[in-house]
Amino acid sequence: MEPLLPVSNGRCGRWRDHRQVVNGVLYRIRTGVHWRDLPERYGPWKTVHERHRRWSADGTWEMLLRRIQAEADAAGEIDWDVSVDSTSVRAHHHAAGARHAPPPAIKGGSAQAVRAARVWAELIDRLAEVVREVRRSAGRAAGSPPRST
Repeated sequence: MEPLLPVSNGRCGRWRDHRQVVNGVLYRIRTGVHWRDLPERYGPWKTVHERHRRWSADGTWEMLLRRIQAEADAAGEIDWDVSVDSTSVRAHHHAAGARHAPPPAIKGGSAQAVRAARVWAELIDRLAEVVREVRRSAGRAAGSPPRST
């Protein structure tokens, strides 16, 4: 993911590590915590917030999602066939009393390939959540009265 992220323009000094900032944004989206309450391990909250705001405005999050989905699709890791019929949609396995054991290993696939597929799926889910949050934020900003400075 690193090569897809913007680089510093050099005017403001060296940027904080992208991984740390992205993890901070994902933590904030996942937990709903206020920006000011981000744990210190993600760096200064203002840095995380500003980078999230900047990347939301310039389309970086959406570009990342598209690129990662394209790479996963090219590798055959995404199954785009979706069929939903309200008469056959099952409850989530947590709601249905299913076992809490991990799913059985995929036959014919190595454990490393299975882990890689899970990592891709998790990353795509997280990026999709970031894009949804950006769209919700943009919708709220568009509907709010203009601020005076």
